[in-house]
Amino acid sequence: MPSNGEIIERSINDFQKVQKRMLLARKENAVETYADLKEDYISLKVILTSLGVNLTTIDKINE
Repeated sequence: MPSNGEIIERSINDFQKVQKRMLLARKENAVETYADLKEDYISLKVILTSLGVNLTTIDKINE
């Protein structure tokens, strides 16, 4: 079973990847892709917030 540190690290990496793809989808006006990624973004944001991670510096989307 992974430790909280491992979960946080993996979730931060996933969060950053999703944000990168969201920004690209927004730039390309890929509305459906953006909406799909936003679901992952919200889930990861909830997980990280519940683990006490301050998202202020890493959240580039801010939705």
